[in-house]
Parts: sequence; C-alpha cells; structure tokens
Amino acid sequence: MNPMVLEGTTAAAAKSPNGGGIGSIVMIVVYIAIFAAVMYFAIFRPQKKKQKAEAKLRESLQVGDNIITIGGIYGRVVAVKEDTLIIESGPDRNKYQVAKWSVQTNETVHDGDGK
Repeated sequence: MNPMVLEGTTAAAAKSPNGGGIGSIVMIVVYIAIFAAVMYFAIFRPQKKKQKAEAKLRESLQVGDNIITIGGIYGRVVAVKEDTLIIESGPDRNKYQVAKWSVQTNETVHDGDGK
C-alpha cells in the first residue's frame, strides 16, 4: 500500500465533524449512569433502609417498653393506639399522649418471640 493513501484517509477521518461526536455522547451517558448508580447506593438506598428500620421500631412498640421521644422525653408506654401512644414519665407518673412517629429509640430489649 501507498503510505500517502493511508495518510490521506486518516487525516480525512480526523477532520470529519461527526468522527468523535457519537463517542463523546456515549461517554457522557456512561458518566451520568455511573453518577446515578453511585447516588443510589450512597444516598437513597441507606435512607430507605433507615426508614424501614424506624417504621419497624414504631410498629413493634408494646405496653411496658421504655422509650425516648425525639423531643427528649423518657417514658414507659402505658397504652398503644393506632397512631398514638400514652406514656408515663417521671416519679409522679405524669401521662402524655405522643404520636408514634415521635419515638426515637426503644430501650427495652424483647425476646425473639416478640414479647
């Protein structure tokens, strides 16, 4: 083959306006896909796991559990209703009605049978 012919074809391909356009679009799409995957595994998935754990904690509350609310109130659960709890707090046994979503931690450890 003639070296001049090879040189001319490569120079023409390099000067072509569409020569690298498709490749750069593909690279941008790949970068966006990688960024989306990283965001999912770094932010969204752990947040969903945490929300599920909090929902499980709030649904498993029982009478007699020692809890702490997000407002910092320590108390013992006296009654469990659908969306609220009645807790008693302090040595004089003051009773408060609080929303279930306000429970931050359950300090009572239950056996595996749920009691």
